[in-house]
Amino acid sequence: MQVSGWIIAALIVCLPITAIAAQGNPAEGKAKAEAAGCNACHGPDGVANQDGLAIDKNMPNLAGEPDLYLQFQLVYFRKGVRKNDYMNPVAESLSDVDIRNLGAYFASLPAPGGSPPPDSAPEDTSLGAKVAQALHCANCHGDHFEGVENMGRLAGQREDYLYKALRDFKGGARVATGAASMAEVVYPLGDLEMKALAHYMSRLH
Repeated sequence: MQVSGWIIAALIVCLPITAIAAQGNPAEGKAKAEAAGCNACHGPDGVANQDGLAIDKNMPNLAGEPDLYLQFQLVYFRKGVRKNDYMNPVAESLSDVDIRNLGAYFASLPAPGGSPPPDSAPEDTSLGAKVAQALHCANCHGDHFEGVENMGRLAGQREDYLYKALRDFKGGARVATGAASMAEVVYPLGDLEMKALAHYMSRLH
């Protein structure tokens, strides 16, 4: 049986980095988050609030994201590899110690929980589950999509943010932290599949 090339790409894309970054201090990370104004957009508990969403509806939740993943993203923002009008200036002011502490702090917060609201698009949930299985997303992001080392948590992440991330990966506007480009994984997906995948992941807790 012939195996599709995009499935093979999905299997190899996310080999996690084994080197562990220096341990940060969550308490100092909390103080830095407050001083840098992170709470205004990402919430005092790391869950994006309505004020933050009024600025940018694609604002992600940070609570429960893996420490190393958070550090990678902050470095990408600081270097300008990842573009965002709000995050680039903030990250430019962060030291390496700040980044380690912020990573430790947000990783220490409980991920968004509770029961999801009634499913407004069960057909998207069903399709999204099939896409996630076909792409073998759990091989990289954990059995429950909880995030592993430098691979982000997908479960319970905001739907708008996940959808934009998939589009950015496919279009080359965002780089991945895995062994290969996420663009190779999402390349065969159409807009319908990307929306369904985002919807499905956002409802997992």
